[in-house]
Amino acid sequence: MDVDTRLLRSFAAVAEEGNLTRAAGRLFVSQPALTKQIRQLETLLGARLFTRSRTGMALTEAGRALAARVPALLEAWDLASREARSAAAAAARVLRVGYLASAANEATPDIVAAFARTGWRADLRQAPWSDPAAGLTSGDVDVALVRLPFPGQDGLRVRELFSEPRWVALPSAHPLAGRDVIAFRELWDEPFVAAPAETGRWRDFWLAADEREGHPVRVGAVTDQPDDWLSAIANGYGVALAPESSARFYARPGVVYRPLTGVSPSRVGVAWAPGRDADPVVQAFVRCCLEISGGG
Repeated sequence: MDVDTRLLRSFAAVAEEGNLTRAAGRLFVSQPALTKQIRQLETLLGARLFTRSRTGMALTEAGRALAARVPALLEAWDLASREARSAAAAAARVLRVGYLASAANEATPDIVAAFARTGWRADLRQAPWSDPAAGLTSGDVDVALVRLPFPGQDGLRVRELFSEPRWVALPSAHPLAGRDVIAFRELWDEPFVAAPAETGRWRDFWLAADEREGHPVRVGAVTDQPDDWLSAIANGYGVALAPESSARFYARPGVVYRPLTGVSPSRVGVAWAPGRDADPVVQAFVRCCLEISGGG
């Protein structure tokens, strides 16, 4: 019997959360789709894995037996698949580079070109905002261009490349859109378009949660991709903090960007796993990043 690992991941999420709604949000799928996946797994196994109760989803005896094995099984599969992809990339002389949004801004093409002169090619892979480490902590990439801070940063090697001011993205019809400069405190009561909650301090940074003097954050929408983020702002669901460079890379009708006072800047860095400290290819890419950006 063959079982799709996606079904096992869905099962694990429901088992850990004990709640279909929370598990569906964590997996970025609809609740009906998640319910269908659980039923599909139960059909394949010929066993009921959960019972519904007033408090949520409770594991059956069969469910508890499966839950005891699934984490190790998924971890082993993830390790094997990462090693296979890494070996294939090395054989092709390709370095997998994760990035968020505009990566290292205008410096990105020059970094890629400089790295190409080493005889290797950078395979750029954009990550969603639900993964602020840009695939690095999961092992899907070898190195990443990231926005600091991000969850898991303390367990990685990080070199800062440059910083830039944070601006605000507003609907073009917003009363403050005509201003040349806006004080952040004038936005404290505004709804904000936020990253998913599981991104932790990365989400908090882009809400400037620690720079509001205790004023609570209002979240008007949650998005995981730049296009959805822009649409939410343009449609008036909220405003959002953004790097100054967003005005160049993410211009679109219905959204305006304005400078802010009263918030700290955004920082861009290059990150890699400690186990790659001695990897000459990873370190060559890091040197290209530092030389082109002027960081270090």
